[in-house]
Amino acid sequence: MAPHSFDGNTPLIMRRFIPVLLLALFTASLAPRLAADLVWQPGTGWRVEGGVLGLLSTEDGRNALDIMNKARNAEEAGQMSSALNSYRRVVKRYGSSVYASEALFRIGNILQKRRQYYKAFDSYQSLLTLYPNSDKFNQVVAEQYRIASLLQEGKRPYYWGIIPGFRNRERALQYMEQIVANAPYSDYAPLSLMNAARGYQKIGETEVAIDALDRMINNYAKSVLTPDAYLKIAETHASLVEGPYYDQASTKEAITYYEDYLILFPGDSGAAAAEKGLAKMKTVLAQSKMILADYNFKYRKNYQAAKIFYNEAITTYPDSEVAATARAKLVKVEALLAAQPKPGAASSGTAPAPAPVQKKKRFWLF
Repeated sequence: MAPHSFDGNTPLIMRRFIPVLLLALFTASLAPRLAADLVWQPGTGWRVEGGVLGLLSTEDGRNALDIMNKARNAEEAGQMSSALNSYRRVVKRYGSSVYASEALFRIGNILQKRRQYYKAFDSYQSLLTLYPNSDKFNQVVAEQYRIASLLQEGKRPYYWGIIPGFRNRERALQYMEQIVANAPYSDYAPLSLMNAARGYQKIGETEVAIDALDRMINNYAKSVLTPDAYLKIAETHASLVEGPYYDQASTKEAITYYEDYLILFPGDSGAAAAEKGLAKMKTVLAQSKMILADYNFKYRKNYQAAKIFYNEAITTYPDSEVAATARAKLVKVEALLAAQPKPGAASSGTAPAPAPVQKKKRFWLF
């Protein structure tokens, strides 16, 4: 019997499974040869290292190689428009070839040098989307981050590489978020989130900045940037505090992050700034308790409520001047509470006992 023939006694499931298995083994045997790197040498042009030589021997492979060599020679000669046109032909006509991802990378590189930042970023993005297994993945992410950083710094993009455009920091923030989505496990992800938070705060999008910092803390707890994220999110919440007369939700959030920072990173360089910020926020929160206490004491004559709020002011920041003032006022409140008559007691002494209730007479008829 032939090695791959099946007689009538072979189970049906085996007859279906064995061809699939053979195909998988054949594909696996090709994997090392399909992985290839492109190397450029000025004298000889592009050379493929690592495999796919059989695929390059086709007419399409030879045509793609010729165009790639033409494009790179034009690039070396400073003829950037001609080089771009040739690289784009490779991407359009030979998108499944080994040259397509390299062509997209070269397009992005040329556009980036011409300060056509938007198109350069898009070319890099196409490379990451269409060829996620490219050996240039990390390098492309690094170039995307460089473009986003330049735009965030206020660099102007150029149209056609000649005409300067308008600054666009909002586009930089979009690019930072895209980098996080492209490479969430790279070193550029936490760095992009930190820069995005800074950019959001600069344009007044404080809540979005807090969200970016929160993602940074939750998703990259072991990053070297995490201490800065804790301090920055505390300071950002603190920037929303309008004073003791207003809602204290942001004050409490700031206190929480300042305390977390000091507990988790006691030796960090920002500890002094965190302690100062924490003291300021605790003072504001204690003052808000004092305002409520004084209101109940002076205007509502509700001494029990006043006592509660004075105690809360002391607990919030025990070593502050606000706490010292609250303790002094608490003595007066407790004296007034002690002087109040107890519930159920009459003003002239003991209240008389209530008269006994007379039972109604019942009449029985026989």
